Amino acid sequence: MTIELTDLEYRRLLDLVYVGNWVLNSARGTDRFEDYDYMESKLFSYAPKCGMRSMVQVHHGIVQPSKAYQEGGIHEAICDYEDAVFFEILAEELARRDLGMYGIPEDVTPLTSRMEEYMREFEANGIENLSVDI
Repeated sequence: MTIELTDLEYRRLLDLVYVGNWVLNSARGTDRFEDYDYMESKLFSYAPKCGMRSMVQVHHGIVQPSKAYQEGGIHEAICDYEDAVFFEILAEELARRDLGMYGIPEDVTPLTSRMEEYMREFEANGIENLSVDI
């Protein structure tokens, strides 16, 4: 298979591959999906040929995204995503708890409404007003 990409398209592909591998492997510790690490390495290995040498480093013979690449904004995008997902999941779990709603309801209107209330609170105050009674 041959895929032709412009330099900008290739650069965007590297971002997608890095973020995808981060999602799949970042929380797995030593139990990583090595085939995704391999694909990331393979795709990043073409960066120097495209004038993007600063995006890669070689560690123990394996091409990896460089520290400069990792600190260049990609993790801010990942953090933005993680924050959004965190608050959406938290809002849904709290709304379900409040409504005693588990499983998939026939009418999601009350759930959605309660979630929106929580999301407005989180957008205004983050977790500042959140408390846990133990």
